[in-house]
Amino acid sequence: MKPAGMLRQVSDFSDLSRGHWLQELLRQGEGPSHVQSSPDGQHLLVLQKSQQPPLPQVVAFQRHGVGGADLERNWQQPQPALVGLLFLQSSGTSGSSALALVWEHGRTEVWHFTVAVGWQLLQTLELCQGARARIVSVCSQGASLVWCEERPPLDAHSDMSKCAFRFCICTRALEVGEQGVRLGTVRIVLHNSPEYQVLASPQHVFLVPATAGFATTSKFLLIWHPEKAKLTITAPSAGFIHSKVLRSSSESDFRKLLLGSVGLLSGLAPLDIRTSAVSNSGGLLLVSTKGTVNMVEPDGTQRHIFDLEEGALAQGSPVQLKTFGSILACVLAGVLYLVDQNSGRLIEKKILSMKEVHFLESPGEEDSIQLLTQTGIYSFSFSRPEDNSRPEPCLVEMVFEEACKYYQRRSLSSSKLTVEKLKKGGVFQAPVALAAILQHSLHQKQKPARGLQDTYTKLLGTMSLELQSYMSLELLKTCVVRASESEVESYCEELVEQEVSRVLHSDMDKDNLAYLNSVFASFPKAAWKATRSCLQLQQNGDGLLVARATPEVWKKVLGGPQQEEVGQNGVVPLFELICASFLRFKPKWLPSFVELTQQYVSISWGYSSKEGPEGRVPLYKRALGVLAKKNKHNEADDEMELELLLCSKRPKAVLQALHLLIRLKRWQRVVEVAEKFSKLSPLLNKEIFTTLLAEFAQHRELDPYLEMLWPLCPAELTASDILTVVLEHLPPSQEDPVPFSSEGNQLTVGLLKPLLQRVVQRPCVQNEMYSDALQSPTFPPPTPPREH
Repeated sequence: MKPAGMLRQVSDFSDLSRGHWLQELLRQGEGPSHVQSSPDGQHLLVLQKSQQPPLPQVVAFQRHGVGGADLERNWQQPQPALVGLLFLQSSGTSGSSALALVWEHGRTEVWHFTVAVGWQLLQTLELCQGARARIVSVCSQGASLVWCEERPPLDAHSDMSKCAFRFCICTRALEVGEQGVRLGTVRIVLHNSPEYQVLASPQHVFLVPATAGFATTSKFLLIWHPEKAKLTITAPSAGFIHSKVLRSSSESDFRKLLLGSVGLLSGLAPLDIRTSAVSNSGGLLLVSTKGTVNMVEPDGTQRHIFDLEEGALAQGSPVQLKTFGSILACVLAGVLYLVDQNSGRLIEKKILSMKEVHFLESPGEEDSIQLLTQTGIYSFSFSRPEDNSRPEPCLVEMVFEEACKYYQRRSLSSSKLTVEKLKKGGVFQAPVALAAILQHSLHQKQKPARGLQDTYTKLLGTMSLELQSYMSLELLKTCVVRASESEVESYCEELVEQEVSRVLHSDMDKDNLAYLNSVFASFPKAAWKATRSCLQLQQNGDGLLVARATPEVWKKVLGGPQQEEVGQNGVVPLFELICASFLRFKPKWLPSFVELTQQYVSISWGYSSKEGPEGRVPLYKRALGVLAKKNKHNEADDEMELELLLCSKRPKAVLQALHLLIRLKRWQRVVEVAEKFSKLSPLLNKEIFTTLLAEFAQHRELDPYLEMLWPLCPAELTASDILTVVLEHLPPSQEDPVPFSSEGNQLTVGLLKPLLQRVVQRPCVQNEMYSDALQSPTFPPPTPPREH
């Protein structure tokens, strides 16, 4: 929505404590070289370097009220230059502020403001440790100062290549209280570096090359992450290049940091930076000499925002940048540009009649921009458009922008397709039709709907349910933004449920799968509830888990991109996501869920079909893989592994579970599993009985369960087969055998007797098979005649 801006004067200098002095200063030819307001907007800071007055000076005063003394500080020209004016975090009362004046040779004056007294010099400090050190750039990051320091070589005739890397990046904690200043020790972030301009965001520090002296070092930027002690190398022309954690001071050498990336950096284009500034979202704004405005994010990625007019830049006009909420304000050659940072759209372009303009802070007023000019302080506020203006919705604009990207990919032409060409061409009917339907649907509740073409009416009827779902989702998102903290959780649960349902009913491609991964990671509890709702999971009266999801949803859950298709980028398939939610919130349901999925697979896909999920990795193995990724393994996980193996009902999995139970010496459960799963197939029955017979031969743990174990003996096993298995698995005999062992763990004939009697007494299977042949009168067959 394009807002209409109104410029109104909020101050004519009469309400400022030094308004007349500031007005005269602004009316001079050169004007102040720097004007800045405090973060709370209560103080104005002016740096004057012109010849009138003859001495350079810094003045800080209150915008409203005249209580307390102002800050006035001037100095003689031979004195080292002032390199930094920084408002600091103060631990005093709410009406206190702190300001640091940093000089080139490292001397720092900390001034403190209180309502009763005004500005007072609190303490003078020395930032640098060496007498020959020189600060070239400084910024304030949290409760610390970060600066780029020059350390000239001792030998004046040193090699020029070594002199170029005579700078280092330093940091030092600085805490300001009402009684004084506490200064921490100097910590060097980067040794032997070229000259950098340091710019601080709330969590990061950007290092921008100050000169283009060296071809390689002027092609990239550095981003320092203080909390992670990490440096990131990024180039606007190539994006993220390399990131390295600095674990010790020996790793913080600039040349070692570039080691491994020199080949890639040598092929990049040099940086083209006219002006740089930090946005309130934490990104770095860069303006090139051609007027291109780009944003470098803290992770090293870059995106294009806007293009300024190149003609004004060519004339040497200065560029001023400032962000207010999501709006980027640029002043160039007397023109104010207001750009939406998120979409890159030009919101407003206003020609100013003021010769010199300075941006001021306006806390608590995100919908307005404050400007300091020669005639006073002005506020540029945004107001919603009138109802009769009927602007084009952002949704409709997005349709055309997405269509441009889609058709551009399919086009063989090198000419760039724009939204204007798309609308006027008359060839691309799909986005035009969709935009007309969206406009019709979005405005029908506010005003009587305009006539819709007959050709679109049928399409609108098909899309009506999807449009209603989309509109309710957008309304819910608005409610989340405006809700109080107590209501956010319930709104988020509803929003996540709608998003999960929407994705499950759309194509499960890589992008949707990555989106679901982020949803499950950000809102785990809400995603679990959404999964239960979409699959309609619940327990019936018998305590069994049932699901009433449609076949289409089941195919999304069990099919979709697998790990080998989505790549090794941390994206987890949907089945694994749901299994992880079960393990976290309802672990007892996981085996029943895997059993349900196997039942659906057997109905929908043929056995070992490559299209189905069982054609790749069995579902129980995928669930076991999720269980194996748990950080802490406990006894409950052993039980879960058993249940997952048994619920698959696969012979290999059942035998694996049986061996696990034997290893845990849970003999009662061993026999129960053997009785249950021996009925599945004769082959599995034989494997289970042979395994347990071998255990019986080795120890006496199974003796109490022999009455349940012997009936499991397969019909094809003979007494000789049984004795062979027993003899193979007998424990090693003692060196001096005695008739009666005191240990009582020897296998005796009496223990085997019931089994052998059972086998001998039952009819032989082979006799039954060949009974007809044995009763034949021609058995044995007659001897064939010999040939002489």
